[in-house]
Amino acid sequence: MENNSTALSTAVKAIKSGEPVVYPTDTVYGLGVDASNSDAIERVFDIKGRNYDNPLSLAVQNISAVKRHAKPSERAIQFIQAFLPGPITVVVERSTTIPDVLTAGRNRVGIRIPDNDIALSLLKNVAPTPVTATSANQSGTGSIVHPDMLDQSIRENAAIVLDGGETTGTESTVVDPAENIIHRRGAMADAVIAWLSDIVGTRPMIES
Repeated sequence: MENNSTALSTAVKAIKSGEPVVYPTDTVYGLGVDASNSDAIERVFDIKGRNYDNPLSLAVQNISAVKRHAKPSERAIQFIQAFLPGPITVVVERSTTIPDVLTAGRNRVGIRIPDNDIALSLLKNVAPTPVTATSANQSGTGSIVHPDMLDQSIRENAAIVLDGGETTGTESTVVDPAENIIHRRGAMADAVIAWLSDIVGTRPMIES
């Protein structure tokens, strides 16, 4: 679980081969596969025991990559420039590069640019491939903030675990800037609410 060039190279090769890796973010540990590969995405659902009706998010390294895999509105672009990289999932219109299985057939997708050096190095080196951004846990169990917490089945299925020590454990805020909706209140939620209230002129609807 060493974080060096060899470990990163192993992780990059795994992602490009359709294999899962565990990687740290600025919130929790994620389970990453090629988010443009339907078979690899299905494997994530199966490993986690996650319902296929519950969509996954994806992670990319910068705003240019967001535009490659999605169709963000002007407001969403402004939001991304203001808050990312950071512990926030931005919901935008998906592009045709994203398989239906990732979004459960929906036309919008959650995208992350995590503020974590290991995650960003992984995302930069696998580019232009996007990576799934879902917590590295069994569905319905607590999030993973340290590799020692990984379920054995997750560990056995991962090609490699990139160890970044302990993460914050605070869930990302999930926000759709174009629709002015906060789907999940998490990290930096107050700042997100303030920004949207100022830009849109109306306090966002908060679902949870």
